[in-house]
Amino acid sequence: MGLSAEQQDLRDAVRGLLGSAGQEPWPRLCREVGVAGLAIPVRYGGAGAGPAETGLVMEELGRDLTPSPMLGSAVLAAQALLATGDEEACGRLLPAIADGSATAALAWTTRAGRWDTDDVACAARSFGGGGWELDGEAHYVLDGEDADVLLVAARGPAGVGLFDVDPAQDGVHRTAAVAMDAARRLAVVRLTGARGQPIGGDATAALRSARDLACLALSAEQAGAARRALDLTVGYTMTRVQFGRVIGSFQALQHRLADLHVLVESARSLSRSFAAATGDAPRLGLRAAAAKVYCSEVLMRTAAEMIQLHGAIGITWEHQAHRYLKRAHGGLHLFGPPAQHAAAIAAAIIDR
Repeated sequence: MGLSAEQQDLRDAVRGLLGSAGQEPWPRLCREVGVAGLAIPVRYGGAGAGPAETGLVMEELGRDLTPSPMLGSAVLAAQALLATGDEEACGRLLPAIADGSATAALAWTTRAGRWDTDDVACAARSFGGGGWELDGEAHYVLDGEDADVLLVAARGPAGVGLFDVDPAQDGVHRTAAVAMDAARRLAVVRLTGARGQPIGGDATAALRSARDLACLALSAEQAGAARRALDLTVGYTMTRVQFGRVIGSFQALQHRLADLHVLVESARSLSRSFAAATGDAPRLGLRAAAAKVYCSEVLMRTAAEMIQLHGAIGITWEHQAHRYLKRAHGGLHLFGPPAQHAAAIAAAIIDR
């Protein structure tokens, strides 16, 4: 899928900055490119762009597995807040998220990691004066250990609600989770009588919309990572000599690389086309599920082939191949495993 001139400029700006920014590019990405506010409306300090532009940034972040709070803060948490339609909460929280001066985290799922609105980890109860207290333990909270804004999905007497919780209070305990992918910062957030401010709107619909948009953003990251993993593998086969020839000249390896190229390009096309079609709200969930399943599997296969085609060096700690395989494994289960999304697609088709 082709890019507009503006989208090409955005991609080039992000790629150029990532190539020169060093170990912590996030502040410069926010300050010089405005990536944190891309999909946030102008009235809240954002750029008013959409998932297509967010996807381009995610592709570039995925290329070199750059650690950043883009997925957890600018996509998942920010879009959940926006989807509630609560003007007061959006006006209070989104400007700082949009300019990157604050990061946000959404505490939602249980240890099972289904990211389903029937599987929220926390419970809310009201007490005198209209206040709310929250209890529970949320897992896989993206960038949750040091987020400035903490949104919590919790089940109350009237169903699931979304709450703004001050992460600095005594009732909030945040612990970094040991993840296979060290570049993906996850946390466990434990609430014990934590005070929370309810956010208006339909929280269930907001959570579903945010998860779907996060799946699309993740699929873009996976497509970018798969593209880079393949490029590195092709480059290696053009320099590694075996039996007096570069191994890239062997037809069997050429066929394997050609198959990977088709998979990687189709994953990128699928992710971009679905991100550009998010205006079709009734089909957003199915498209997000399809992108999650396909791009997860493409990155998994590409990363596995990267290990195989690099030979012995591919399994060493010093080589970066293992980082792509770990990202593939982690992304496979983030926002629900592929089998869960495939089942949702099958159910929708059967119901027709």
